[in-house]
Amino acid sequence: MPAAPCRVAPCATLHEKTSQWFARASAALLNQVPCHAGCCDCCVGVFPVTILDHAAIQAGLQTLPDGVRNTILANAAAQTATMTTAYPALAATPILDEWPDQLLDQLAAQFADLPCPALDAHGRCAIYAFRPLTCRSMGIPPEEHGMVTGACVRQIAVPIIRLSEVLRREEDQLAEDEARHLNVLQQAHPDRGEELPLPFAFLPHDTPERK
Repeated sequence: MPAAPCRVAPCATLHEKTSQWFARASAALLNQVPCHAGCCDCCVGVFPVTILDHAAIQAGLQTLPDGVRNTILANAAAQTATMTTAYPALAATPILDEWPDQLLDQLAAQFADLPCPALDAHGRCAIYAFRPLTCRSMGIPPEEHGMVTGACVRQIAVPIIRLSEVLRREEDQLAEDEARHLNVLQQAHPDRGEELPLPFAFLPHDTPERK
């Protein structure tokens, strides 16, 4: 059965809040963040998404015309088949929670050129309103120990302006909210993991379980 306590509404609110935070943060940086429609550098490569994103993606697929949805599902099926051939453990479960960091890095490096299944020929996201949390916050330069670095290869110059403490606190709060939602799901369904590779989140199945 799908995870019930946080399947649509609370997670949808979290995704919306993340998008709103990005918009305010980008404006605070005087729109020097290079994200724009058709820019898809960060939409290429395999990365983990959470089961919250899995639920959002599945909801988004249901809003698409049949032809578009079927194309995305075909892309995802082909990608997951290729990945499973390289990493047979994915056939048992796509959950990555117990994978060592070295193996995760290896997976990411091996499929670094794999585009998101929802990326169209014009570099646009077909499920933009339902995209994962990572996609919604990517582009704002991260700051750690007072040092700011670029968030993507397009950021050849890091904005001189720093985000306010208020915006950084909001960023931390969003991360805490995500962890809280995941914890609710874990308590309700202990056998279900938290993260899976992006292409697997497009497959039409219930929330994957650990093996």
